[in-house]
Amino acid sequence: MNKERIALIRKIVVYTLYICLIPSFQVSFPESISLYGQTADLMLVFTVLVSYMFGFADGAVIGIIIGIFRDCFSPPLIQLNSESAPVTAFGIGILIMFLASVCGSSFFTVRMKRNTAFAFASVAFATLMYKILGHLIIMGWIALFAHQGYGLSFKQIVLGSVLPQLLLNLIVTVPLILLLMFLGPYKKGKNPKISDERSSEDVSWLSI
Repeated sequence: MNKERIALIRKIVVYTLYICLIPSFQVSFPESISLYGQTADLMLVFTVLVSYMFGFADGAVIGIIIGIFRDCFSPPLIQLNSESAPVTAFGIGILIMFLASVCGSSFFTVRMKRNTAFAFASVAFATLMYKILGHLIIMGWIALFAHQGYGLSFKQIVLGSVLPQLLLNLIVTVPLILLLMFLGPYKKGKNPKISDERSSEDVSWLSI
């Protein structure tokens, strides 16, 4: 068995294990990592980290699959108007995880040479975008279709939702990075197909 086949088998086996374990843990034990009613979003963080560390191709595939799990385990509910019952919006989880992979794979990955420490910034940015845009979309939806007020003040959104989620996601980033580096899909924690990526423009930017 050649090295490429062994590497492919390792990649498939490791990703399969993580895809099964991470959504299951997040759904089964949400209280284990929670703060002010918010729980660590392991699925979002994992997708962003895979994309940041190993590239868009890996991140997009992992994101879509985890998004399917997300929609199956905890699908979001949408109320079409003030009188109708909420309906399940399957597909939103897939879209969110795909966008997370886009964010992780393009967040200064070349300029920062996929620096491990900068992965925290990638997770923080993705978390902030997810929470802020999520609140804005829900707020607009309620105003347009349910004709109701949002019910949360700016202070409640920031202190009770955005900041706790950001802190929790950054905390779980530590063990997930270590797992991907030392027990990840690639030997030495690096995807050989993207390990040498750089451009003269980015090198010049770093030297300024």
